[in-house]
Amino acid sequence: MIMDINTVLSALANPARLDILYWLKEPERHFPPQKDTAPKGGVCVSHIRDKTGLSQPTVSLYLSTLYRAGLVSSTRVGQWTYYRYEHDVAESFLHELSERL
Repeated sequence: MIMDINTVLSALANPARLDILYWLKEPERHFPPQKDTAPKGGVCVSHIRDKTGLSQPTVSLYLSTLYRAGLVSSTRVGQWTYYRYEHDVAESFLHELSERL
């Protein structure tokens, strides 16, 4: 994956999106247990929505922004969508940013 550092910086420019990433980094600490069918490390959108206190459309927009930046991945299981923090992309971004500064 080719990372666009400006897309990542833009995604990180919102406090709520930063909170979502922080929570997804350690989902077992910040969210209730997921269904048995959930992908490992994945958190259902409804749990993210409940934690943020934001509307479903806003949370979906924020997750879409994080997805486009490559910071999260999504997996659909039946009617549910699960999001997972992408550690490798975050590490790559941090490395690239440190090279540029």
